[in-house]
Amino acid sequence: MKTKFIVSALFVALIVGAAVAADPVKPTVMVVNQKESGVFKIIYKGDKVAKVTMKIYNDQGSVVFNETVSGVDGFIRPVNFNGMAPGEYTIEVNSGKDKETQKVKYTVENAVSMVHLAKIADTEKYLLAVAKSGNEEQINVKIYDGDSNIVHNETLVVKGDFGLVYNLKNVAGLPTFEVTDKTGNSKVIRY
Repeated sequence: MKTKFIVSALFVALIVGAAVAADPVKPTVMVVNQKESGVFKIIYKGDKVAKVTMKIYNDQGSVVFNETVSGVDGFIRPVNFNGMAPGEYTIEVNSGKDKETQKVKYTVENAVSMVHLAKIADTEKYLLAVAKSGNEEQINVKIYDGDSNIVHNETLVVKGDFGLVYNLKNVAGLPTFEVTDKTGNSKVIRY
């Protein structure tokens, strides 16, 4: 009885060992989009310590970033795409015998996509707010009266989040705000 149990246990151990040897753990790459626009976190976990090369290719297949790290079995690396052309990029992590790739889509938010207008209660004042991640941006603000006559026109340079209160007590009718960025993207807000 004891011999049967030992032989059975040995047989199970051999089968499990063969299954594990036949299916080794492959290296993995995961790309996580961060809250900050344009920043991606690359997470790599290898099966052993190795020399690891990370390359990033643009949508034409050209290498736009190349980095090699020796003696690692994993890493977490933030990559900032700000300043790069919008498009699809391929992130490749190569540990010698294994190569993993992930695709990311980088888009550029324009300043006017994050414009908000609020009327301050019981006044003729309006808060114009632009939410933007740290890049310096030039915007133009035009304000029209209720008859579509322009009553205000100014160009501002903003960096990060921006807010400005406009006192429109002498403006007839409900105002319309038009905010345009330097690339020509516009947002019109009628109150």
